[in-house]
Amino acid sequence: MLTSRLPNRVEPYRLAARAESLAGLIALDQFDRLSAQVGLQTGDCQVWLDFGVDAQGRREIRGRLAAELQLPCRRCLEPMAQHVESEFLLGMVTSDALAAELPSTHEPVLVENEQLNLLEVIEDELILSLPQVVYHDEAHCRVSRDQLSSGEEAESDEPAPASPFEVLRHLKGKS
Repeated sequence: MLTSRLPNRVEPYRLAARAESLAGLIALDQFDRLSAQVGLQTGDCQVWLDFGVDAQGRREIRGRLAAELQLPCRRCLEPMAQHVESEFLLGMVTSDALAAELPSTHEPVLVENEQLNLLEVIEDELILSLPQVVYHDEAHCRVSRDQLSSGEEAESDEPAPASPFEVLRHLKGKS
């Protein structure tokens, strides 16, 4: 079990040159953009990062994250526990031009002034790994499927005409 806190900023090129690994926790309440999307979160995100250089000389970060989030049910909007995991492969770049040269297996991560904001990188990956829709099981949700439907059409006493031209025939007085 992870117990140490990850730093907010690292020097990724130095870590990649040494093939170092980082593992630790980041408090979920530090993620402002995540909170704006799904509400304030408590607890920690577990993160494992392996820095290295691949066979083509690209500096990369292989990572994995896991977190237990409270996401709003799309039916009743009440929070529900949802386990979120993600594995990712990031290619370190210093410009958009270099990002375009990365293979499709790598997602670009911009390194500015030899520094990488780990907090932003992990928050990005966490947001990308959120499920599209979250629902309680119908038996446990405060809102039933019937409450979500707009209801059936109002029934009238008159039967629907068999043909749209039937109404015209009656208007002209032909039977």
